[in-house]
Amino acid sequence: MAKLLSNPCCHSSSATFFCFHNESLCSSRKLTTLPTLGHFSKWAPKNFARIQLRSDFELRSSNGYPLNAVSLQDGSVVNPLAEEAIFSESAEGDSTLSITVVGASGDLAKKKIFPALFALYYEDCLPEDFVVFGYSRTKMNDEELRDMISRTLTCRIDKRENCDDKMAQFLKRCFYHSGQYNSEEHFSELDCKLKEKEGGRLSNRLFYLSIPPNIFVDVVRCASTRASSTTGWTRVIVEKPFGRDSESSSELTRCLKQYLTEDQIFRIDHYLGKELVENLSVLRFSNLVFEPLWSRNYIRNVQFIFSEDFGTEGRGGYFDNYGIIRDIMQNHLLQILALFAMETPVSLDAEDIRNEKVKVLRSMKPLLLEDVVVGQYKGHSKGGKSIPGYTDDPTVPNNSITPTFAAAALFINNARWDGVPFLMKAGKALHTKRAEIRVQFRHVPGNLYRLNFGTDLDKATNELVLRVQPDEAIYVKINNKVPGLGMRLDRSDLNLLYKARYPREIPDAYERLLLDAIEGERRLFIRSDELDAAWALFTPLLKELEDKKIAPELYPYGSRGPVGAHYLAAKHNVRWGDLTGEE
Repeated sequence: MAKLLSNPCCHSSSATFFCFHNESLCSSRKLTTLPTLGHFSKWAPKNFARIQLRSDFELRSSNGYPLNAVSLQDGSVVNPLAEEAIFSESAEGDSTLSITVVGASGDLAKKKIFPALFALYYEDCLPEDFVVFGYSRTKMNDEELRDMISRTLTCRIDKRENCDDKMAQFLKRCFYHSGQYNSEEHFSELDCKLKEKEGGRLSNRLFYLSIPPNIFVDVVRCASTRASSTTGWTRVIVEKPFGRDSESSSELTRCLKQYLTEDQIFRIDHYLGKELVENLSVLRFSNLVFEPLWSRNYIRNVQFIFSEDFGTEGRGGYFDNYGIIRDIMQNHLLQILALFAMETPVSLDAEDIRNEKVKVLRSMKPLLLEDVVVGQYKGHSKGGKSIPGYTDDPTVPNNSITPTFAAAALFINNARWDGVPFLMKAGKALHTKRAEIRVQFRHVPGNLYRLNFGTDLDKATNELVLRVQPDEAIYVKINNKVPGLGMRLDRSDLNLLYKARYPREIPDAYERLLLDAIEGERRLFIRSDELDAAWALFTPLLKELEDKKIAPELYPYGSRGPVGAHYLAAKHNVRWGDLTGEE
């Protein structure tokens, strides 16, 4: 057994050229790999190389800058290696990419990760020489895995004639290994299979942890000691939740960093990969019409709204342990808020952007219980049909007070945003499915047409809306004269509807984030100090809610949520933009 663990397999295979070649989504790219630094975790590769590829294959990350692959830096490292190996053009083909989906039999892997990988392959965004491995405790073979994931693979709406062929080719690159998540022996067996496919070439390995957070550390420990690359880079994508509070999150980070450097950890928040969230900084920083208005001088309030028209069907047991604040607000909505409110970064470099996001999070006022409303959906009868409530779920305790709805008012203590309320609202079992950012501007001072609006000046308020889902769109509400002899004003939209302007199907967020992780682009992933700042904001509130056993306000399934959310908005002189009836 000891011999197996130290040298578990031998292998041989022919080299295949490692390249990127798509003119539409994936521009020509150049991959640069930095040398390793000395004396840190076993997870780090022992040998790194800089690969000089031809300019025809220049690898660029999603921010448009030439890619620098993972730089393995750790605070404890002070003596980087002085030499680096330079591969000649003849060695360019000696590179492989191995992607291992840990938790391959789970819903997330089947519905999101494997389809996203196929979409990248379909668009020629993956290197020519790659393999995909599924790893989980479920007993199955390669063919059974291929059959399982083939049911969820789809081609683009504008699919080419070779769709079926591409799907068959992709499935041939998919393999499976069954094992326990805490077994080093089983990960050694996985390493053996990976090496067999890699054929002695420089290997880059990406692990996607699509598993519950309580087994993150076991998997990372086993993979780091038995299945990491010894010649190229190794990276790990970690799914939320990243703990339940500041303490558990810090402990998780500490444990992961026993085996990984910060640069190897890619904490994924799929909302940061949404097209409209990606476009947020473009809209602001590349349009002169918006940037001068982006402050307390012109913006009255900002709203981040997330609603689902279904309950916790099938996830009641998991959800009851976290609640809507941990599940949506502390990560998705707060990350979008930080992107929205940050100062102009020095560059589009990942670290420059994340530095500005951290400044926003650290500038925020502590969340007070009086600025928060929590709710929970209840069952009711509609049209003779009985609709179950949250506690009717058999996996949820009958006396559960876990919120399925929350609204909060947050404030940023800096010169740009002082006094501007940032309102968040997230809930399940509401009247519609929606995710959007709404920016309500101040009233026009001394408006000449105020009499035409009557007493409701909110109807004269300009509003910028970024609809993240469904039907992605950006629109601005303006005041306009209705054609005719009279002077009647109307509130109209200047509308950019994505499906009308861009008929090509929008890539799923997981596609963008997986591609960025492969390329070493960290701009859309969460750094550990971002995570600490986010939890520092919400942990005291969560502790107070749980210690005082605050009972959530009940609201009917399919309604607009608790009445308390309207009072919270009114307290800050705000009207929820999604409840005006104009949508």
